[in-house]
Amino acid sequence: MKYEIKGGSFPIVECVLDKGEKMITQSGSMCWMDSSISMDTSSNGGLGKVVGRLFTREHLFQNIYTANENGAKITFGTCVPGSIMAVKLTGGQSIICQKSAFLASYGNVEMSVFFNKKLGAGLFGGEGFIMQKITGEGTVFLEVDGSSVEFELAEGETKILSTGYLVSMDETCQIDIQTVKGVKNIFLGGEGLFNTVITGPGKVLVQTMPLARLANSLIPYLPKPSSDSGNTVLSMFNND
Repeated sequence: MKYEIKGGSFPIVECVLDKGEKMITQSGSMCWMDSSISMDTSSNGGLGKVVGRLFTREHLFQNIYTANENGAKITFGTCVPGSIMAVKLTGGQSIICQKSAFLASYGNVEMSVFFNKKLGAGLFGGEGFIMQKITGEGTVFLEVDGSSVEFELAEGETKILSTGYLVSMDETCQIDIQTVKGVKNIFLGGEGLFNTVITGPGKVLVQTMPLARLANSLIPYLPKPSSDSGNTVLSMFNND
């Protein structure tokens, strides 16, 4: 499999497959493909996998695309403006991802549920108790809100993130929360009460514009429902 990521702020990843090669994606992610590629919708692991995807807000079923001749092309796209990050897994390596990060994969790659065992991180860390665990050997394409930035943390080194900025981290990393210090900082700083703390060793991938933050920035510009709209509808019926 060969791939190219393009499209700027509205990215797609174009994959070129040889005969017999397969790619797995969540339903609705395929943009266009050659007629030499066939699709099969599957639970891809049975009832247990379906339930796991339910908790991680993924689609319950996945699509498996198979190339029937060499050089067959298929393209996948993101749901919101942002970027696509290709992560290569080797030797059964695992990464922990935010919910809904998975876009597509190639190779011997499996997705499962990761339970955040720390109560505080699960409640206030922004990612919840349930995240995605992706394991195997192959290439995984992740959806990133905004652009992506990668850190390599040494043993015991920490990085403090505002909630919602984590995309993925190596399984060797630990996630926890930290209370913002100082009453003035909490109420006037605009960063909330808690931050997410990632401790190495391992790689950490963060995003520059979480979807929740983008949505909040748009709220002041959205039209507000008119208080007269309900009365207008009633008057129409009364006139009849």
